[in-house]
Amino acid sequence: MITAVHNLVYSDDAAATRAFFRDVLQWPYVSDAGSTDDDAAGADAWLIFGTGPSEVGVHPTRGPEGSSWSAPRHHAMSLMCDDLQATMDELASRGGRFTTEPADHGYGLVVMMAIPGADDIQLYEPRHTTAYDR
Repeated sequence: MITAVHNLVYSDDAAATRAFFRDVLQWPYVSDAGSTDDDAAGADAWLIFGTGPSEVGVHPTRGPEGSSWSAPRHHAMSLMCDDLQATMDELASRGGRFTTEPADHGYGLVVMMAIPGADDIQLYEPRHTTAYDR
């Protein structure tokens, strides 16, 4: 029986990325005493974060017949919120930085958020039916 989803973020500066998740996003975490990083000192350097409810969507790599839209196979992580502007304001007050302006993408209001040491992560206010509360 699957009990959870474990997301991975690969970072050029794992300590900075973990600090962002801990201090800006304020995600709860546990410390894995058996793991350490070359770039961080101490047994508690490896933090594993609780991300709350989750859901998985499967997107096609090609658009409908005749469409020029396509994307390579890949995995992506997005963060969801109930009120995009209020969430942006709260995160900015804790040092969060956004690399795009909010935009309506149809499925939701979307902004990209800078993650220290890693790629940007999409933050959005969904306008689609959600499954994370099922």
